[in-house]
Amino acid sequence: MAKMECYCGAVLSNGSDNDIQLRVYTQTEFEKKVLDKQFPHLTNLPEYDVWRCPYCERLYFFKDGKLEKLYVLENK
Repeated sequence: MAKMECYCGAVLSNGSDNDIQLRVYTQTEFEKKVLDKQFPHLTNLPEYDVWRCPYCERLYFFKDGKLEKLYVLENK
């Protein structure tokens, strides 16, 4: 279980709320890791671990346990 504080102040944890952590595959990853598998339950995890804050909707992209990218919605 991992835990972090979002820039908005919300505490995010992948153990307490399963809607925080997303499984996001590129089309190429999906074809290689999911469609090509005879046993889908043995599917490899995506390259990036993506977390979404349910309050401000920021998206955090982690690779090898380190934050790689952070996306924030623009206000219109």
